[in-house]
Amino acid sequence: MGAMRIYGALLQLPGIDQPEATWREQMVFVWAEMGFMRWPLATCLLVGILVIIWKFFALTAKGASTRKVLREVDELLTNQRVDEALELTRESPSPGANILYAGLERHDEGTERVMKAIENQGLIELSKLEKGLVVLATLTNVGPLLGFLGTVIGMIIAFQSIEAAGEVEATLVAGGIKVALLTTATGLTIAIPMSIFHNYFVSRIDALVIDMEESAQKMIEALHAMERGRQAAAS
Repeated sequence: MGAMRIYGALLQLPGIDQPEATWREQMVFVWAEMGFMRWPLATCLLVGILVIIWKFFALTAKGASTRKVLREVDELLTNQRVDEALELTRESPSPGANILYAGLERHDEGTERVMKAIENQGLIELSKLEKGLVVLATLTNVGPLLGFLGTVIGMIIAFQSIEAAGEVEATLVAGGIKVALLTTATGLTIAIPMSIFHNYFVSRIDALVIDMEESAQKMIEALHAMERGRQAAAS
């Protein structure tokens, strides 16, 4: 779509006639005129769309389940029902539950061991949440590079046409320049939404991590308070 808009804008320049074609016909025209570079660019677009769809639904599901578990665990720990909180986090597959379970499992070993367990499990869960983002980051860089490669190839084709003809004519270089413009526009059109979605997913993961850190801190404080209460009762 972005490539078509840029192409349409170029056709509005004085002296350039815009063909009477439907949107579908123009898309077919652009696809054919990009040459062999259309295949790697289309691959980038397809992979990016699949990753975006998968990551969106995965983060939505994990975020909803994590926030639900965090609320329930906070309530249980407020009432000093550690065993029920431990059972709840054991049964839940959410990232937040896994982190809290790692700490609750060691609640009898002291707060330092609890904090260390939470920290280690947090790193593991963060790496799982960030899975797939490297693909979007790579496509953000590769898309424009493929477009620029198409530009270079198009210019080479244009200069080869000039060399073969022995003179400069617009019709000789138009084909190569057209490929150059279309591939560059397509590469940028792919990279821009990939970058936007990459940053969007990073922000959602950061927000989820903050929620888990706050809940883990509340859990540590609750366990520490219960530990001091046991020590006071024993003395």
